Amino acid sequence: MHGFLVSSAGVTCAAALALPLALPTPARAGPAAVTSEPAVPGSTQSLPLVPLAGHRALGSAAPEQGLTRSDVRPFSLVGVVWDDPGRELHGRVQVRTRAVGTGRWSGWQDVDTHNHEHAADPDTPEAASGRVRGSTAPLWVGNSNGVEVRVLADGADGAGRATAPGDSPLPRGLHLELVDPGADPSDAGVPDDSPEAGAAEGGAPAGPGPRADEPGDGALSSASIGARLPAGAAALSTASAAVASAASAAASAANAALAPLGATEIPALSERETAREVFAVSGSEQQAKPYIGPRPRIITRKGWGANESLRERGFVYTKKVKAAFVHHTGSGNKYACSQAPSLIRSIYRYHVVSSGWRDIGYNFVVDKCGNIYEGRAGGVAKPVMGAHTLGFNDDSMGIAVLGSFGKSKPSGAAVTAIARLTAWKLGLFGANPRGTTYLKSGGGNLYRKGKNVRLNVISGHRDGYATECPGKSLYGKLGSARKEAARYQGR
Repeated sequence: MHGFLVSSAGVTCAAALALPLALPTPARAGPAAVTSEPAVPGSTQSLPLVPLAGHRALGSAAPEQGLTRSDVRPFSLVGVVWDDPGRELHGRVQVRTRAVGTGRWSGWQDVDTHNHEHAADPDTPEAASGRVRGSTAPLWVGNSNGVEVRVLADGADGAGRATAPGDSPLPRGLHLELVDPGADPSDAGVPDDSPEAGAAEGGAPAGPGPRADEPGDGALSSASIGARLPAGAAALSTASAAVASAASAAASAANAALAPLGATEIPALSERETAREVFAVSGSEQQAKPYIGPRPRIITRKGWGANESLRERGFVYTKKVKAAFVHHTGSGNKYACSQAPSLIRSIYRYHVVSSGWRDIGYNFVVDKCGNIYEGRAGGVAKPVMGAHTLGFNDDSMGIAVLGSFGKSKPSGAAVTAIARLTAWKLGLFGANPRGTTYLKSGGGNLYRKGKNVRLNVISGHRDGYATECPGKSLYGKLGSARKEAARYQGR
């Protein structure tokens, strides 16, 4: 991976509402250092692809590139990245892997190449950081120690021969990324794989936390990250350990109004408990009168084992949350819910280390059992800017369901989790899940920059960008999610 310099800066931005659970503590910091050494939980192996099928003399212009069977350190998630983030990969990416333990090779699996639309908006500091790379979607393959990959450009046949003159070459700088999520945190609190897991309500109300006009976590947001350690380092330096500790504290403090510092989950509240929490901080029942669904249980970044030293330390906020975009991760459906924390850690590392984003792109992640996980750091009740829907990350949030839903149907538990999450989070900002809103496009392949676009308050990714995401099957369930979310809000 390429090294880079680190800078830091501060930005102030006011929250649109005075709701106590959406505390305005905006800050913006420079790029964080990334690591791939065993001392840090998890690791990333980045292997350059080479021309295949007798086209080695063509170098980067070869229409087929890849790697033959390779013995590598254990990994569980794969993806392909390239130098230019503005370049799309027009072609087919396939991988096969060797399982640890059995030594058996899988069949060839397709990797979703359409990941360009999951990114920071154009002209934002995150997009202009100079370290962002083009990337495929990540694919979860399970614990493996051998890999083979082939990338075939459109317009080339199965033998890697160009079938027509003037074919576009593959993007330059193709690398295979192999991600090891590291060991699961012992206190992740993820239930078993029953479809009902994570769907129950209840739990004690969290303390009222600081008021909106009190200091938040911004004090920890402006410090810079040290340069990355050399590969193979035996331990983190004292400075890097301090950075990781401060970043972890900042991430925890962002949720201090909802759960104790260091909590692995934010407990679910009943409708009455949610209202009581809002009343306690706002001091006004009238302010809490708008429709707000009961708060669902949310597993924190601490709970799924986020290595906070990977991301940028600062948090970036928008003014409000007017809409929610639903996504699928495109990572396949071959995971157990007990593996979801590992899968999320892998996607997080792939987004930051391999793709060069400031943090995981999604604001929330949902697994097939209906468990809800905190995504991008900054506070689950706050308007954190993500990198999920190119052109529409401002004043929105992104919810990604783990899996691929072009053909496979999402579980009922996952759809219910979307409804419960949006009923609560959108409710904090006065949004009706069954309504529509206007968002200004930051630029994309569907709407020009600056255009005010009317969108459903709960939209699919494809509503803001020409993409298959969140898959036909999941997209078809959004009507049910809107209706259910409105019911949770009492509409």
